Parts: sequence; structure tokens; C-alpha cells
Amino acid sequence: MAEIPILLLAAGASRRMGQAKQLLPWGPCTLMEHQVQTLLATGQPVVAVLGHLSRRILPLLETFPVLTPVHIHWANGMGSTIAFGIRELKKAFPEASGALIMQLDQPLVTALHLNNMIGAFQAGSKQIIVSRSAAGWEGVPVLFDNQYFQKLQDLSGEEGARKIFRDHHGNVKRIECGDILDDMDSPEAYQELLQRYQRRSTAK
Repeated sequence: MAEIPILLLAAGASRRMGQAKQLLPWGPCTLMEHQVQTLLATGQPVVAVLGHLSRRILPLLETFPVLTPVHIHWANGMGSTIAFGIRELKKAFPEASGALIMQLDQPLVTALHLNNMIGAFQAGSKQIIVSRSAAGWEGVPVLFDNQYFQKLQDLSGEEGARKIFRDHHGNVKRIECGDILDDMDSPEAYQELLQRYQRRSTAK
């Protein structure tokens, strides 16, 4: 199977939330730990890019087999963090066939969905595999063939990776995933997603 490291973007300051999302309680642990556990369940390597409050977050991850590079210029924006993360990923995994980019604040995303994306990936075919919600929203998690690594490294400021898959829409494959892509940018959204997560965990 192709090696597809997962790049978890967890460097931001969560200004709209009013507190660090990384440290929010999520079940029996923090959101950061929950997301790392989900990603490791895929069997792929994980690179968790830290920035804001990295000294408080690093101890939470000491027992997990993940790389935790710290982006000291995290305040420059999402594009800057992606570019830094791809550079670190390439150094650690030079034979990677692609990279699956995941945001910290989508806590309902499952290892099953990520594995569905990885299973649909054909190495060397310039694919971009995006997640598609039941409402029609398309975006992260998104898997890029390594042919796009240089374009990802060229991102800067607040510019995210969306422009890349728009510019190469002919190579995009969509994986349907229901209602698991909701993110959280406010305390109200956090509580709503936490309640949904708890209901689903209880129903299992």
C-alpha cells in the first residue's frame, strides 16, 4: 500500500473560539489527543504541526508515535502552516506517494472516512481526493498526490489549499461522507458537535 502520511494542522490560536481548540475536553481526553488517535487508527504515519501553545500541547503527545514539528511562524496563516508541514513531511517521508491534509477542528471525521479516501487513491495519477458532505460542501480532509507538493509548499499567508484543487478540478475525485465535516469556530459550535459525538458514541 502507498505511504500517505497525514498532516494534521493544529498550529492556530483559535481566536474566534476564545480558547485553544487543541486543549478543549473531548470525551476522556483533549481534542488534540482525540484527533491524533483517530488518525493513527488509519495505520498511516501522522505529522501534527503545532504552533500556538506548543509547550502545553507537546506533553499530551509524548506517548503517541507522531511527529510534532513546531511552526514558529504559525501566525502567518493557514497557507504558511501547510507549506511548513509539507516540507517537514517530505523530510521525514521522502517516498510518500501523497499527503492527506486534516484540520484539527473537524472532530466527527472518522478513521473509516480517511481510509476510504486512502483506498480510492491511485499513486502517480495526479489525483486530488476531496471530502464531500451531504450538503454538497467540498474540502478537507483532502488527499494530494505528491505531484502537488511543490504547489503546497508555495502557499503563504491565509491562502489555503482550496485554490489548488479548484485549478486542477479535472483531477479531483470526491468521497461522500455525510455530515461529519462540520467544524467548530465558536463555543456554541463546540458544544453542538460534542453533543453529537457523545450521542454517536453512546449509540455504538
